[in-house]
Amino acid sequence: MSQTRVPVKLVFADRGSFHEMVVDLPGDVLARYDRLIDALREDLSITGGMYIDRRRLVAAYRVDEA
Repeated sequence: MSQTRVPVKLVFADRGSFHEMVVDLPGDVLARYDRLIDALREDLSITGGMYIDRRRLVAAYRVDEA
């Protein structure tokens, strides 16, 4: 099992304001899904380790390491 962590930016909307946060997620888990949102919603290794308010989540994308 790979220990590679992938930075992912989550963007939340809350009453007209947007809030961003970057989390490091397991790369091997993300590789099992075609869509990032599916991993955030379905994989227990992610959902069991953090709370994600899916009603307010408006965007999620991998952060490019430059």
